[in-house]
Amino acid sequence: MIRVLLVDDQALIRGGLRALLSAEDDLEVVAEAANGSEGVALAAEHVPDVALVDVQMPVLDGIEATRRIVADPRLAGVHVVILTNYGLDEYVFTALRAGASGFLLKDTEPAELLSAVRVAARGDALLSPAITRRLIAEFVSRPADALPAEGLTVLTNREREVVALVAYGLSNDEIAARMVISPATAKTHVSRAMTKLGARDRAQLVVFAYQSGLVAV
Repeated sequence: MIRVLLVDDQALIRGGLRALLSAEDDLEVVAEAANGSEGVALAAEHVPDVALVDVQMPVLDGIEATRRIVADPRLAGVHVVILTNYGLDEYVFTALRAGASGFLLKDTEPAELLSAVRVAARGDALLSPAITRRLIAEFVSRPADALPAEGLTVLTNREREVVALVAYGLSNDEIAARMVISPATAKTHVSRAMTKLGARDRAQLVVFAYQSGLVAV
């Protein structure tokens, strides 16, 4: 069962999400919060698999809520997915820097949202990969955000190849098929790369891939 926390100041949005998610046998909404402060507290209380967090909220916005959730070692297994009305805005850049695993547009089709929650829960791929790639490409083109390329030296050639494929939005199964290895081996390569680079999730691997020049913008 995938446990989901909803954090949005609009009751109508929360109600719609709850109805959609609760209708699925493998998804459960464990709590709802109307602002970021409540969201952080409920994340600590329930430790969900996925937290769907709106960007703009009273008391504490979604960016700071994300930052606090990510910073809490007890919540290392919580994957924060940002909900936004816009595909390309500063909030999303900031959310990625804060540690969000991905993001969804609020007008996402129901089937895509359900799939995205499941994907986020297993930490297997970025959400809305095409749009996310555009966001990250813009994000990493800013000199102040650049990471040193020396980080590549800690990776084996195989791990570099895997990280590049992650950056292109491939899942572990797709990476395995592309490299002619087992999914378990692909998962191991991804995990080792994350450990070596200090990446919390695949979203940060993608950011690293672009910033280091491993993948061209």
